[in-house]
Amino acid sequence: MASLPSPPFVSVEGIHNFRSLGGYPTSIPTFATTRSDLLFRSAEPSQVTAAGIAALKSRNIRTIFDLRSLPEIERNKPLTPIIEIEGIKRIFVPVFKDRDYSPEAIALRYKDYTSDDGTEGFRRAYGDILESGAGSYRTILLHIRDKPHEPCLVHCTAGKDRTGIIVALILQLVGVEDQVIAEEYALTELGLAAWKDIIIKHLIKDLGGEGREGAERMVGAKVVNMLASLEMIKSKYGGAEGYLKQKCGFTDHDIQKIRANVTESRFTISLDES
Repeated sequence: MASLPSPPFVSVEGIHNFRSLGGYPTSIPTFATTRSDLLFRSAEPSQVTAAGIAALKSRNIRTIFDLRSLPEIERNKPLTPIIEIEGIKRIFVPVFKDRDYSPEAIALRYKDYTSDDGTEGFRRAYGDILESGAGSYRTILLHIRDKPHEPCLVHCTAGKDRTGIIVALILQLVGVEDQVIAEEYALTELGLAAWKDIIIKHLIKDLGGEGREGAERMVGAKVVNMLASLEMIKSKYGGAEGYLKQKCGFTDHDIQKIRANVTESRFTISLDES
Protein backbone atom coordinates (compact mmCIF):
# COMPACT_ATOMS: atom_id res chain seq x y z
CA MET A 1 0.00 0.00 0.00
CA ALA A 2 1.11 3.57 -0.64
CA SER A 3 2.58 5.50 2.24
CA LEU A 4 -0.07 7.51 4.12
CA PRO A 5 0.40 10.33 6.64
CA SER A 6 0.90 9.06 10.17
CA PRO A 7 -0.82 10.06 12.32
CA PRO A 8 -3.67 9.39 11.88
CA PHE A 9 -3.03 6.52 9.45
CA VAL A 10 -1.33 3.43 10.80
CA SER A 11 0.52 1.05 8.50
CA VAL A 12 -1.07 -2.39 8.91
CA GLU A 13 -0.08 -4.51 5.94
CA GLY A 14 -3.09 -5.95 4.13
CA ILE A 15 -5.73 -3.63 5.68
CA HIS A 16 -6.81 -0.46 3.91
CA ASN A 17 -7.96 2.76 5.54
CA PHE A 18 -6.53 1.89 8.96
CA ARG A 19 -6.26 4.83 11.29
CA SER A 20 -6.35 5.95 14.90
CA LEU A 21 -8.95 8.32 16.32
CA GLY A 22 -6.51 10.01 18.65
CA GLY A 23 -5.42 13.60 19.03
CA TYR A 24 -8.64 15.50 18.30
CA PRO A 25 -9.36 18.39 20.72
CA THR A 26 -12.55 17.97 22.74
CA SER A 27 -14.85 20.34 24.60
CA ILE A 28 -16.48 17.68 26.83
CA PRO A 29 -14.20 17.48 28.77
CA THR A 30 -12.27 20.67 28.07
CA PHE A 31 -8.49 20.80 27.76
CA ALA A 32 -8.46 17.22 26.50
CA THR A 33 -7.97 15.25 23.30
CA THR A 34 -9.20 11.88 22.11
CA ARG A 35 -6.91 9.01 23.02
CA SER A 36 -4.68 7.59 20.30
CA ASP A 37 -4.39 4.12 21.83
CA LEU A 38 -8.01 3.02 22.29
CA LEU A 39 -10.10 3.07 19.13
CA PHE A 40 -9.07 2.31 15.56
CA ARG A 41 -11.08 2.14 12.33
CA SER A 42 -10.45 0.42 8.99
CA ALA A 43 -11.80 -1.40 5.97
CA GLU A 44 -12.35 -5.16 6.17
CA PRO A 45 -9.22 -7.08 7.23
CA SER A 46 -9.38 -10.32 5.21
CA GLN A 47 -6.09 -9.72 3.39
CA VAL A 48 -4.05 -8.90 6.47
CA THR A 49 -0.55 -10.34 6.35
CA ALA A 50 1.61 -11.78 9.11
CA ALA A 51 3.31 -8.38 9.37
CA GLY A 52 -0.11 -6.74 9.60
CA ILE A 53 -1.16 -9.08 12.41
CA ALA A 54 2.04 -8.22 14.24
CA ALA A 55 1.20 -4.51 13.81
CA LEU A 56 -2.27 -5.10 15.31
CA LYS A 57 -0.82 -6.91 18.28
CA SER A 58 1.90 -4.30 18.79
CA ARG A 59 -0.93 -1.84 19.48
CA ASN A 60 -2.53 -4.32 21.89
CA ILE A 61 -5.62 -4.69 19.70
CA ARG A 62 -7.32 -7.83 20.96
CA THR A 63 -10.90 -7.16 19.84
CA ILE A 64 -12.26 -6.49 16.35
CA PHE A 65 -15.87 -5.39 15.85
CA ASP A 66 -17.30 -6.38 12.45
CA LEU A 67 -20.31 -4.28 11.39
CA ARG A 68 -21.05 -6.13 8.14
CA SER A 69 -24.28 -8.00 7.38
CA LEU A 70 -24.59 -11.76 6.87
CA PRO A 71 -25.68 -11.50 3.19
CA GLU A 72 -22.81 -9.13 2.50
CA ILE A 73 -20.27 -11.46 4.08
CA GLU A 74 -21.64 -14.49 2.22
CA ARG A 75 -21.73 -12.70 -1.14
CA ASN A 76 -18.16 -11.49 -0.82
CA LYS A 77 -16.70 -14.59 0.85
CA PRO A 78 -14.65 -15.66 -2.22
CA LEU A 79 -12.84 -12.31 -2.25
CA THR A 80 -12.98 -11.29 1.41
CA PRO A 81 -13.25 -14.43 3.56
CA ILE A 82 -13.72 -14.28 7.31
CA ILE A 83 -10.39 -14.75 9.02
CA GLU A 84 -9.65 -15.73 12.58
CA ILE A 85 -6.51 -14.28 14.15
CA GLU A 86 -5.01 -16.08 17.11
CA GLY A 87 -5.15 -13.88 20.18
CA ILE A 88 -7.64 -11.42 18.64
CA LYS A 89 -11.37 -11.87 19.16
CA ARG A 90 -13.77 -11.00 16.32
CA ILE A 91 -17.17 -9.80 17.53
CA PHE A 92 -19.91 -9.83 14.90
CA VAL A 93 -22.12 -6.76 15.41
CA PRO A 94 -24.04 -6.31 12.13
CA VAL A 95 -25.78 -2.99 11.68
CA PHE A 96 -28.16 -4.82 9.32
CA LYS A 97 -28.05 -8.52 10.14
CA ASP A 98 -30.08 -9.83 7.21
CA ARG A 99 -29.82 -6.94 4.76
CA ASP A 100 -26.90 -6.41 2.42
CA TYR A 101 -25.50 -2.97 3.23
CA SER A 102 -22.30 -3.15 1.26
CA PRO A 103 -21.38 0.02 -0.68
CA GLU A 104 -22.93 -1.54 -3.80
CA ALA A 105 -26.20 -2.35 -2.03
CA ILE A 106 -26.46 1.15 -0.58
CA ALA A 107 -26.02 2.61 -4.05
CA LEU A 108 -28.87 0.50 -5.40
CA ARG A 109 -31.15 1.32 -2.44
CA TYR A 110 -30.50 5.06 -2.52
CA LYS A 111 -30.22 6.12 -6.14
CA ASP A 112 -29.73 9.78 -5.16
CA TYR A 113 -26.61 8.59 -3.30
CA THR A 114 -24.91 8.62 -6.70
CA SER A 115 -26.59 11.76 -8.12
CA ASP A 116 -24.89 15.10 -8.71
CA ASP A 117 -26.12 16.29 -5.31
CA GLY A 118 -25.86 13.13 -3.26
CA THR A 119 -26.05 14.74 0.18
CA GLU A 120 -29.72 13.83 0.67
CA GLY A 121 -28.96 10.22 -0.27
CA PHE A 122 -26.21 10.08 2.30
CA ARG A 123 -28.50 11.61 4.94
CA ARG A 124 -31.15 8.97 4.31
CA ALA A 125 -28.67 6.11 4.20
CA TYR A 126 -27.00 7.26 7.40
CA GLY A 127 -30.39 7.79 9.02
CA ASP A 128 -31.18 4.13 8.38
CA ILE A 129 -27.80 3.13 9.79
CA LEU A 130 -28.49 5.10 12.98
CA GLU A 131 -31.91 3.51 13.44
CA SER A 132 -30.79 -0.05 12.72
CA GLY A 133 -27.34 0.09 14.28
CA ALA A 134 -28.17 1.10 17.84
CA GLY A 135 -27.70 -2.41 19.26
CA SER A 136 -24.41 -2.89 17.44
CA TYR A 137 -23.15 0.51 18.49
CA ARG A 138 -24.19 -0.18 22.08
CA THR A 139 -21.94 -3.26 22.13
CA ILE A 140 -18.95 -1.21 20.95
CA LEU A 141 -19.68 1.58 23.42
CA LEU A 142 -19.99 -0.92 26.27
CA HIS A 143 -16.48 -2.10 25.43
CA ILE A 144 -15.25 1.50 25.62
CA ARG A 145 -17.11 2.03 28.90
CA ASP A 146 -15.94 -1.16 30.60
CA LYS A 147 -12.55 -1.92 29.00
CA PRO A 148 -10.68 1.36 28.51
CA HIS A 149 -7.33 -0.43 28.60
CA GLU A 150 -8.23 -2.84 25.78
CA PRO A 151 -7.83 -1.16 22.36
CA CYS A 152 -10.23 -2.26 19.66
CA LEU A 153 -10.72 -2.02 15.91
CA VAL A 154 -14.07 -1.24 14.25
CA HIS A 155 -14.67 -2.01 10.57
CA CYS A 156 -17.32 -2.65 7.94
CA THR A 157 -16.47 -3.27 4.28
CA ALA A 158 -14.79 -0.02 3.26
CA GLY A 159 -14.65 1.48 6.73
CA LYS A 160 -16.64 4.48 5.53
CA ASP A 161 -20.39 4.46 6.23
CA ARG A 162 -21.34 2.21 9.16
CA THR A 163 -17.91 2.71 10.69
CA GLY A 164 -18.06 6.42 9.95
CA ILE A 165 -21.31 6.84 11.85
CA ILE A 166 -20.16 5.18 15.09
CA VAL A 167 -16.95 7.22 14.93
CA ALA A 168 -18.93 10.43 14.37
CA LEU A 169 -21.14 9.63 17.37
CA ILE A 170 -18.15 9.07 19.64
CA LEU A 171 -16.36 12.22 18.50
CA GLN A 172 -19.51 14.33 18.78
CA LEU A 173 -20.15 12.89 22.25
CA VAL A 174 -16.86 14.32 23.54
CA GLY A 175 -17.37 17.66 21.83
CA VAL A 176 -15.04 17.43 18.85
CA GLU A 177 -16.06 20.21 16.44
CA ASP A 178 -18.36 19.13 13.61
CA GLN A 179 -15.94 20.41 10.96
CA VAL A 180 -13.15 18.31 12.47
CA ILE A 181 -15.39 15.21 12.59
CA ALA A 182 -16.31 15.72 8.95
CA GLU A 183 -12.69 16.16 7.94
CA GLU A 184 -11.75 12.98 9.82
CA TYR A 185 -14.50 11.18 7.88
CA ALA A 186 -13.15 12.60 4.61
CA LEU A 187 -9.76 10.98 5.29
CA THR A 188 -11.38 7.78 4.06
CA GLU A 189 -10.91 8.99 0.48
CA LEU A 190 -7.17 8.99 1.11
CA GLY A 191 -7.32 5.72 3.02
CA LEU A 192 -9.13 3.93 0.20
CA ALA A 193 -7.14 5.46 -2.67
CA ALA A 194 -5.17 2.27 -3.34
CA TRP A 195 -8.39 0.21 -3.38
CA LYS A 196 -10.59 2.72 -5.18
CA ASP A 197 -10.43 1.39 -8.74
CA ILE A 198 -11.37 -2.11 -7.62
CA ILE A 199 -14.39 -0.81 -5.67
CA ILE A 200 -15.51 1.38 -8.58
CA LYS A 201 -15.36 -1.53 -11.04
CA HIS A 202 -17.64 -3.55 -8.73
CA LEU A 203 -19.99 -0.59 -8.37
CA ILE A 204 -20.30 0.05 -12.09
CA LYS A 205 -21.11 -3.62 -12.63
CA ASP A 206 -23.69 -3.75 -9.80
CA LEU A 207 -25.27 -0.45 -10.79
CA GLY A 208 -25.95 -1.71 -14.29
CA GLY A 209 -23.32 0.40 -15.98
CA GLU A 210 -24.56 3.76 -14.69
CA GLY A 211 -21.12 5.19 -15.19
CA ARG A 212 -17.96 6.04 -13.38
CA GLU A 213 -19.09 9.46 -12.13
CA GLY A 214 -21.87 8.04 -9.99
CA ALA A 215 -19.57 5.32 -8.70
CA GLU A 216 -16.94 7.92 -7.80
CA ARG A 217 -19.49 9.82 -5.73
CA MET A 218 -20.55 6.57 -4.11
CA VAL A 219 -17.07 5.77 -2.79
CA GLY A 220 -16.47 9.39 -1.85
CA ALA A 221 -16.38 10.65 1.72
CA LYS A 222 -17.23 14.33 1.35
CA VAL A 223 -17.11 16.76 4.24
CA VAL A 224 -20.51 18.20 3.30
CA ASN A 225 -22.19 14.78 3.58
CA MET A 226 -20.95 14.18 7.11
CA LEU A 227 -21.82 17.73 8.16
CA ALA A 228 -25.39 17.13 6.96
CA SER A 229 -25.51 13.86 8.87
CA LEU A 230 -24.23 15.48 12.07
CA GLU A 231 -26.98 18.09 11.78
CA MET A 232 -29.49 15.26 11.36
CA ILE A 233 -28.22 13.63 14.57
CA LYS A 234 -28.71 16.91 16.41
CA SER A 235 -32.17 17.62 15.01
CA LYS A 236 -33.52 14.08 15.40
CA TYR A 237 -31.91 12.92 18.65
CA GLY A 238 -30.58 16.07 20.28
CA GLY A 239 -27.01 15.11 19.41
CA ALA A 240 -24.85 12.09 20.16
CA GLU A 241 -25.70 12.13 23.87
CA GLY A 242 -29.41 12.03 23.05
CA TYR A 243 -28.85 9.16 20.64
CA LEU A 244 -26.95 7.14 23.25
CA LYS A 245 -29.76 7.66 25.74
CA GLN A 246 -32.74 7.16 23.42
CA LYS A 247 -31.46 4.42 21.12
CA CYS A 248 -28.70 2.66 23.06
CA GLY A 249 -30.12 2.82 26.59
CA PHE A 250 -27.20 4.57 28.27
CA THR A 251 -27.52 6.62 31.45
CA ASP A 252 -25.81 9.88 32.35
CA HIS A 253 -23.31 7.88 34.41
CA ASP A 254 -22.54 5.59 31.46
CA ILE A 255 -21.96 8.56 29.20
CA GLN A 256 -19.69 10.20 31.75
CA LYS A 257 -17.56 7.04 31.86
CA ILE A 258 -17.41 6.73 28.06
CA ARG A 259 -16.29 10.36 27.76
CA ALA A 260 -13.63 9.88 30.42
CA ASN A 261 -12.33 6.71 28.76
CA VAL A 262 -12.18 8.17 25.24
CA THR A 263 -10.22 11.28 26.26
CA GLU A 264 -6.97 12.27 27.94
CA SER A 265 -5.68 15.56 29.28
CA ARG A 266 -3.75 17.80 26.93
CA PHE A 267 -1.51 18.83 29.79
CA THR A 268 0.86 16.93 32.03
CA ILE A 269 2.02 18.13 35.42
CA SER A 270 5.72 17.86 36.06
CA LEU A 271 6.87 17.87 39.67
CA ASP A 272 10.30 19.44 39.74
CA GLU A 273 12.06 18.47 42.94
CA SER A 274 15.06 20.69 42.32
